[in-house]
Amino acid sequence: MIQSMTGFGKGIAELPNKKIIVEIKSLNSKQLDLSTRIPSLYREKEMDIRAEVARRLERGKVDLNIRTENIAAEGSSRINVGVLKGYHDQIVGAAAEAGIDTPQDWFSVLMRMPDILTTESAELHDDEASALMKAVDAALNQIEEFRAHEGRGLQEMFTRKIENIGALLKEVEQYEQERIDKIKNRIIDGLSKIKEIDYDKNRLEQEMIYYIEKLDINEEKHRLADHLRYFLETMDSGRGQGKKMGFIAQEMGREINTLGSKSNHAEMQRIVVRMKDELEQIKEQVLNIM
Repeated sequence: MIQSMTGFGKGIAELPNKKIIVEIKSLNSKQLDLSTRIPSLYREKEMDIRAEVARRLERGKVDLNIRTENIAAEGSSRINVGVLKGYHDQIVGAAAEAGIDTPQDWFSVLMRMPDILTTESAELHDDEASALMKAVDAALNQIEEFRAHEGRGLQEMFTRKIENIGALLKEVEQYEQERIDKIKNRIIDGLSKIKEIDYDKNRLEQEMIYYIEKLDINEEKHRLADHLRYFLETMDSGRGQGKKMGFIAQEMGREINTLGSKSNHAEMQRIVVRMKDELEQIKEQVLNIM
């Protein structure tokens, strides 16, 4: 089953004093393009996280964001009372010296002054590191599920489009003999209008056979049918087939273009245009397959 490169996953792990939230978003890309936003406390686990994301997601433009929320009554930040009192005394003294009233909202002003809040230095303990990796794993599980769901929808669309091209290829057959007869009659009719030229009918027959063989489309039909089957087989062979499916779609395009250039028949050319429309929709979406 194919997978899309588009997806979103979220994982949450709770500790007694905080909640770890991991969010992963991915879009299509030729290779893995991973950008991360990780709190400094978790930097030592960044390489492990990157390795796990690369192993599980393989391709795509991936954004990984890790954040924490304090859920305990007390956080890790503390008010430095001594510094706060020092700022307060300076503000009151400066106001008195300048002969102005002390601001009524002095406390909110003080709380914005440098070094009022201090953060206790923290170390990453084993239980928190384990919770972090569980949140990463949960987010990856969710994004893989999302990608698989998107992939199922794309697989249905691809199957339908391939079947449509196959049905159009069968429609070509009814016009092949008519096309050859028209070409032959047009040449003979043109020659019959040139009365003063005598031509070798055997040589004409040979030239017509050569010309009609050049316009023969049997090889293109067989190759296109083979490419259609190969596309479906590749799609069913598992994840990570996006690039190969893109190559096969290009080969289908070459055969369809050759059919169009050789057709020499209005109805066949209309069929070719419809084939191209179906194929173009495949090529647009195959870029999103992992």
